[in-house]
Parts: sequence; structure tokens; C-alpha cells
Amino acid sequence: MPAPAVAPPPGAATRREPVWTRRGTWAYRRIAGALFLSGYATFSLLYCVQPLLPVLAREFGVSAAESSLALSSTTVCLALAIVAASVVAERFGRKSLMFASLCSVSVLCLITATVHDWHLLVALRALQGIALGGVPAVAIAYLAEEIEPAGLGTAMGLYVGGTAFGGMAGRIVTGFVTEHADWRMALAAIGCLGLAAAVGFVALLPASRNFQRKRDTGFAYHVAIWRRHLGSPGLRLLFLTGFLVMGTFVTVYNYVGFLLTAPPYGLGQGAVGLIFLVYTFGMIASPLAGNFADRIGRGPVSIVGVLVALVGVALTLIPASLIAVIAGTALVAIGFFVCHAVASSWIGILADGDKSHAAALYLLLYYVGSSVAGSLGGVFWADAGWLGVVAFVAVLHLIELAIAVRLAAMERARLARTGRGTPDDDIPAGA
Repeated sequence: MPAPAVAPPPGAATRREPVWTRRGTWAYRRIAGALFLSGYATFSLLYCVQPLLPVLAREFGVSAAESSLALSSTTVCLALAIVAASVVAERFGRKSLMFASLCSVSVLCLITATVHDWHLLVALRALQGIALGGVPAVAIAYLAEEIEPAGLGTAMGLYVGGTAFGGMAGRIVTGFVTEHADWRMALAAIGCLGLAAAVGFVALLPASRNFQRKRDTGFAYHVAIWRRHLGSPGLRLLFLTGFLVMGTFVTVYNYVGFLLTAPPYGLGQGAVGLIFLVYTFGMIASPLAGNFADRIGRGPVSIVGVLVALVGVALTLIPASLIAVIAGTALVAIGFFVCHAVASSWIGILADGDKSHAAALYLLLYYVGSSVAGSLGGVFWADAGWLGVVAFVAVLHLIELAIAVRLAAMERARLARTGRGTPDDDIPAGA
């Protein structure tokens, strides 16, 4: 006798054939533009305080490690909020949640510019992390649901390019405005630009065609989905990759400002902010990495990204060479955005349904890595200066490299097992 059919979980939607958005169409360009704006707003609002850490340390009389709480409090709360947002998004949809998040965090940034108490500033930054929770995982899920698999790597690369532009613009704007006015005006400017990006985002983004709303899903239903994703060896390695790539990246950029404002460099705040122009290379590298990942495989591209970042970290150790520090941080940015773009699209490929839950787990570890490694780097800075920071980051990169090699081997084995010749045909098969 045939086995009896198993009833779907309460609230689960019946699967239907997706209606893909094809690469090169007008809808594809609208989606790419809207998600670029959301990536810009997310990273500019999140990291606008990073070049201000030395200024905040002086203004509020706190240590370098303590000043990093202005950033790590946001990323910790963002990591937790992303998990909750992945649940909310299954019931209320993608576009409206992302728009509400972008607007609310922009307003909170404007309020932060008015405070005079350190603990209140940290609390408001934590609230911004909660408000931002409705964007990153939902954006990744939206792209994975709407874009054809053959074009997903490129689309994800464009989104990550938007985050690169946001990270660059946020840091440069705050550095420049702080140099010529003060840090409060800088945060106010970032808040206003965030509101403008939110309006452009909601005007451009088409409504979801493949999202199926789930109702009356209890907590146990979502826990079961997260457990299923954690049961995939490939996804587990990608989640750990998120922790490492973001942790190393944020650590370097948290403390390079302290390096460059001290002798022998002695740069001003505006000049330190300009170093984030190297994000331009990340904007270029991320869509290129996504395109190469679609063509030759995600594993090889990830390995190259880690090696580029390692070379960049090593370059910053050349004594008293500002050019070496700038070149090194540029390579760190390129390596980070390559790895993040590839991993983000890989999550969408390997997650067998419920992609927002998988993206939430990846980004949970991603922002936990930012918070933990970013603050721990302050301990290495205090004990051993820039050499200590570089040693700490290098160890994390070597772990990341080992994971990338393992993921590449798993990718080759999947393709050989399924008899498929191209990575964009890759399918979840126990991952």
C-alpha cells in the first residue's frame, strides 16, 4: 500500500511553480535598483558611527573598546531582530516590512544626533539595530524567491554592492561633516539620506510574485524550520562563514581609525573618513564575484576572496607606509564583499524552502561575528596595538579559508553526483 500523505504544518503554504524574474528585464533592473537602495541605507545607518569612534571616545570620556559599543550594541540587537523579522515576514510580506524598517531606523538616527549621555546613545543605537532587523534577511529571501537561479549571484552581488556603497558613503559623510561641523550634524545628515533611500526603495520594488503568506504558524513551526536548516552541513558552514567574514572585516575597520589618527600618521577625522573610499572596490567586486560564482562555482570564488583579504591584512603591517595601509584595507574590503556576496547567494541556493529563515540564521551569525570580534579586537589593540589586531584577524581568516576549501569540495561533489555541469543548476541535496 502507498504511504499515507503527510499533512503540511499549520499555516504552511502549498508549493507552486515559481514565476522567475529574468536577468536583463525591466523588472530585474527595478529589483536591483530597489535592493541597491536598501543595501545602501542599511549599511550607511548601521556603520555611520564607525569612523566616529575616536571622536565619541573623547567626547564621552570612554576607552577605545568601550566606544565600540556604539557599533556593537547595534549589531547585537540587529542579529537578534533578524531572527524575529524572518518570522514576521512570513506573515506580513517582504516589501512593507523592509520599508517600515528603513523609515524607523532613519528617524532613530536623527534622534541619536541630539543626545548628550553615553548610555542613552548606546541604547538608541541598540534600538536602531532592532529596527534594522526587517531588512537584511528579508532582502536576501526576496531575491532568492524572485530572481531566476542563473541570475541570482549577479543580483545578490548588486545588493551587496549597495551595502558597500552605503558603508562607504555613511563613513565618508560622517567623517567629512564631523571635520567641518560636528558628529551630531553628521548623524542628522545620514538619517535624512536614509529616509530618501527608503522612499526610492518603496517606489521601485515590485510586489512579490512567488512569496506565499503563511498564517497561524506557531513558534514550534519556525523552530522546526531552523532546526532543518541547521541540519544541513553546507548551510552550517555558510552560517559560520558569515560570523568570520563580518567579524574580521569589522575588526579591521573599527581600529584602523585609531591606527591612522596616532603617530606616525596623525591624520584628521576627515582624512580617516576618506579611507572608506576603498569600498568602491567592494562595489565593483561584489557583482563581479556573483557573476563568476554563477559561471565557475561559488567555492573557488570564495577561496580567492579569503586569500585577497589575507594579503590585505598583511600589507597593513608595512611600517609607516600610509599607501600600504590604504592598499591593504582596499584588499580587505574586496575580499569581504566577494565572500559575502557569494555566501549570500549560496544560502538562497542551498536552502530548500523557507529561505528567509535560512538567511536569518546566516545573518544572525554574521552580526554576532561583527559584535563579538569587533569588540574583542579592542582587547588586542589595547594589549598589542595594530600587530595584535592583525594577528587576531589572520587567525580568523585562516579558519575561514579552511571552510571555503571544504565548501568548494562539497560543491564539486554535488555537481558530480547530480551530473550537472554548471553551478547555477546546483540544487539542495542534503547540502
